[in-house]
Amino acid sequence: MPQSAWSDKRERQYEHIKEGLLERGTGEDKAEEIAARTVNKERARHGEAREISRTSIVDISSGRRGGLRSHRGSRGPTYDQLRNEAKERGIKGRSRMNKAQLEKVLSR
Repeated sequence: MPQSAWSDKRERQYEHIKEGLLERGTGEDKAEEIAARTVNKERARHGEAREISRTSIVDISSGRRGGLRSHRGSRGPTYDQLRNEAKERGIKGRSRMNKAQLEKVLSR
């Protein structure tokens, strides 16, 4: 997915991000999408892109953010993520459980 508008530095950045995501188990298509979005956002922040969205400029940088929104931080997965995992595992009564109960039942 590398683009002709990207510099050599951005090409390397894209490959580095994509390889890191693949090593962590992300699928090929998703890894390419995330890497391209990250590179394009960095290009916008540094004035290398023709069009710039407001969130590319206002939001915290992708390098600094470093997974703050991955829901694997100190608070753990969201209630919806836990409920979906419980559904995949076939746990009965999951819709009546709160987050703490879901975490407890899924940790077994």
